[in-house]
Amino acid sequence: MDEQEIQTKRRENEEQATAGRARILGLPYLDTREFEKNIALVPDLLDVEEMHQDFIIPLQKGGGEEHYQFMVTSQTPRSLIDKMTQEYTDEGEKVDFFLISGSAYKIFMLRYDPPKEVHYDDIKIAGEGDSETLASVSQTLATVSTEKVFDFLIDQADKLGASDIHIENMRGQIRIRMRVDGILHPVAEIDKDRYRIFMGELSSRANVSMASNKPQSGHMQKDIERDGASHLLNIRVETIPTMYGQDAVLRLFNFDESLLNLDLLGLSKEERVEINEVISHPRGLVLMVGPTGSGKSTTLYSILNALNTSDRKIITLEDPIEYGITGISQIPINTNSGGSFAEGLRSVLRLDPDVVMVGEIRDADTAKTAIQASITGHLVLSSFHANSTAAAFSRMIDLIGVNPIFASSIRLIMAQRLVRKLADSKRARPATEAEAKYIQEALSDVPQEKLSGLNLNEITLYDPVATEAEPFGYAGRTVIMEQLIVSEEIQKFIRGDVQDINTDEIEKAARKMGMLTLEQKGILAALRGETTLQEVSRVI
Repeated sequence: MDEQEIQTKRRENEEQATAGRARILGLPYLDTREFEKNIALVPDLLDVEEMHQDFIIPLQKGGGEEHYQFMVTSQTPRSLIDKMTQEYTDEGEKVDFFLISGSAYKIFMLRYDPPKEVHYDDIKIAGEGDSETLASVSQTLATVSTEKVFDFLIDQADKLGASDIHIENMRGQIRIRMRVDGILHPVAEIDKDRYRIFMGELSSRANVSMASNKPQSGHMQKDIERDGASHLLNIRVETIPTMYGQDAVLRLFNFDESLLNLDLLGLSKEERVEINEVISHPRGLVLMVGPTGSGKSTTLYSILNALNTSDRKIITLEDPIEYGITGISQIPINTNSGGSFAEGLRSVLRLDPDVVMVGEIRDADTAKTAIQASITGHLVLSSFHANSTAAAFSRMIDLIGVNPIFASSIRLIMAQRLVRKLADSKRARPATEAEAKYIQEALSDVPQEKLSGLNLNEITLYDPVATEAEPFGYAGRTVIMEQLIVSEEIQKFIRGDVQDINTDEIEKAARKMGMLTLEQKGILAALRGETTLQEVSRVI
């Protein structure tokens, strides 16, 4: 029996009991189930306070003569019924009372006196040393009702554009922080009682245990309604036991398939042409490298979306699936329960895919299987942990050894970072002597045509200016990408033709071919006024 059937049966039993009580009290019984949610209200007969206090509700007023009808419950004072009967009779009017169930009374009262919608203040991010904002948000969270506090926090994080919510146990209280544009900001400090509410909701929605003494992973979804529109928020949940209790991190993925578009990544024309050239080929290996939170998944999904046409079979292997994309077969690989990317990849190759995305290359088996797939008529996309494109070659060679097949399969490696974009309130200033010297040295081997007409003798930089709308002077993030097209010169390192295989030598060879490094791309973005040198230094 499902929940709906249980509720229906419970209501039926209550109505039968009320009918029996009506006979004892000498009042006519009224079953309101057929009309209680749509009958017209009669709001001018009784005050809402009277209706709450005396458990009495107006039913209707009408008829050829003045005829009043009221609904009462077993809690309505009999003296009130007698008094009202006398008053209406003295004035020559007719009045009737009907006994209804407690459930019917509650439904009618919700219509006569609907709960007032409570609007809580929006969460604001506190600046460094801003204890006043921290205290204010903490107070707001303390007043949000128990059943709404978890949803309120997620909704506010989404409104702020946060990528993570961190719930952390400290000795005396719980600290809540949010990562906005890559920076962790303290939001509130709450007492331990509210922590139990958070973790209780988390355990039921994400299927994690509050009592576990091991790290856990979970997943949940939430529909966010805002300004007449809605979007689906995918939330990945990670918990870990600490000295004072379970810490939790909620990673928020604002799923919007239309945003998974290469045109929206802010790539230069040259970068886009290089990517299009590589992914238009029917086979080969494309690697995306960078640390956690550098936007690798979004770029890979955007490439998949660009390839997602009716004449291609696309399969992904992911741990976990972060975005669901129409038209693509996505397979979850649970590596915590013994699943393996290599094993999954060998299985899906039998399905004759044109394009395969492997969530991450973590071991030699997966690397060798991906390389084998990429030379047998498949385009293989994957992510890999390395700091730069050149470092990715060194790491891969450490993983699988010098491998001639890898040299013929790898076509493109992309490394990327996300840096905060300056808001329109930014302020221009001349570069200091030290800054100018650093910039000139870093860009000394960049061809003039790639400097976009920038004058390195008179360098202008930009600083963030805080405003009420953008309290840190930044608005959103932009991609800084390093792209290494694998040429014959680079293949020599992978095949072992060059004895000294190290990151610096590979990068030097790539720069000679015209590759701009992450550092150079970041500096150029700072010179264009898109970001700051400090932000480039922090991220790259």
